[in-house]
Amino acid sequence: MHDITRRALLQGSALAPLAANNRIIDPHVHVWRHDPEFPFAAGARVPDRDATPETLIGLMKANGVSKTVIIQVIHYRYDNAYLASVLKQYPGTFLGVCRVDPLDPAAPDHLSELTEQGFRGVRLSPSADASGDWIRGPLMLRLWKRCGELRVPMTVLAPITRMPDVGLLLEKMPELTVVIDHMADCPIDRPAELDKLIALERYPNVFVKISHTWSISKQAYPWLDAQQHVKRLHHAFGPKRLMWATDWPIIEDRSTYSRALSVVRDEMHFLSAEDVRWMLCNTVERVWPFPA
Repeated sequence: MHDITRRALLQGSALAPLAANNRIIDPHVHVWRHDPEFPFAAGARVPDRDATPETLIGLMKANGVSKTVIIQVIHYRYDNAYLASVLKQYPGTFLGVCRVDPLDPAAPDHLSELTEQGFRGVRLSPSADASGDWIRGPLMLRLWKRCGELRVPMTVLAPITRMPDVGLLLEKMPELTVVIDHMADCPIDRPAELDKLIALERYPNVFVKISHTWSISKQAYPWLDAQQHVKRLHHAFGPKRLMWATDWPIIEDRSTYSRALSVVRDEMHFLSAEDVRWMLCNTVERVWPFPA
């Protein structure tokens, strides 16, 4: 990953007063490093650049972000060793969400082991096509029940068409904390599909990351068309169940870390100041409380 530019640092310095008064926690980033000690999964399509925790910490400091939740990147698939090493190196700064193989009957036990190592949740990524139908399979309920027993959240990266499958699991485990990533990437030109995500509002422990405005938008910053999705989710879930996120470094393909923050903090004019405080910090801490 390229070094932080002087421009980014200068932009971030303007956020210092905000950070002093309102804690900001980023609940969704990734890290990786080209290092033979931590090999990537076979066939992984890994960018040539690194996304190191040191670069991330620099961006956090420049933008007034105090803590971050790191999501296990797909490049390592179900080998969480690199992320475990980062969590050990920077205790108190990061929490980690692991991946386990959803087709492995031993996945619940693997999750238990990873939780003992300090991971605070698991991420599943069922695709829209038939290869993701395992989310309807016989192994899922055991894994979701183990999340409940371990008191860690289930994080779901899935297209909007998979939200009814998530709902079927929630019918059996309505009290489980579930986080839906990136507004389920509901396409801008199919706004009616967002109803599939809004239908999960009836489960009190479902939370939604309003990240990926930059990804689904067909417009320039501040991505006003994608903000319409956020507005509907805000009306349905309320700010105490919504959270921002950068999805760094993926966002750098389209925009910047600082704009992922500023679009929520400064550009969503339908949000109150209290809403923003919840979505930048308090909601995140409901799901991922950091040690004092």
